[in-house]
Amino acid sequence: MTLQAKLDAFKADFEAGKPPYSVPPEVIATMRRATAELIASGAAARALKAGDKAPAFTLNDPDGTPISSVQLLEKGPLVVSFYRGVWCPYCNMELQALEAALPQFAELGASLVAISPQTAPNSRKSVRQNELSFPILSDTRNDVAAAFGLRFELPDYLVDLYMSLKNDLPVFNGDPSWTLPMPARFVIGQDGTILYAEVNPDYTLRPEPEDMLPALRKASAIAA
Repeated sequence: MTLQAKLDAFKADFEAGKPPYSVPPEVIATMRRATAELIASGAAARALKAGDKAPAFTLNDPDGTPISSVQLLEKGPLVVSFYRGVWCPYCNMELQALEAALPQFAELGASLVAISPQTAPNSRKSVRQNELSFPILSDTRNDVAAAFGLRFELPDYLVDLYMSLKNDLPVFNGDPSWTLPMPARFVIGQDGTILYAEVNPDYTLRPEPEDMLPALRKASAIAA
């Protein structure tokens, strides 16, 4: 089953309120409204695209070890996945799919990192819960996400909903701002050029890991 098929199946069960989910219709309506407004804002069109230069970044893994994109790119192309946090089931399914595809990336000489605004303990939870073997990095205040054009502020009505669901992002992220990155995936060549970019303001839609393989093959050919 493809990643998107799994996401669609989860979404259908969640919105239908099938056990173990029991979500009032008004909650679903609020989530749909927020997604529709983010799509309509055109924010995704302003994010970095293929052909742009990727900003360099250094972020800490859950153990506090700094991971540098510049150093990773010295070894080969880099896959970067931005996700919302361990509290997001869609993100967890995506991370699991990326883990499964990791051998294909490695065959092409590529490294993989995933970036979210959450604190180190929550990143450790991401690693443990999803059985990950690639670095999970903490992007405090979504500053790196902003450099890629991904950061957005949640509307007040969505903040109220998240709080009612005990999804307290300032606690999850150690940051008082209510911001998140739009889920996104990038392939960056060794010269820093973005070779593949997929940004989606609808958090229930994610590209397949295999979608990046042509860009990674191109990057490998350039390096050779």
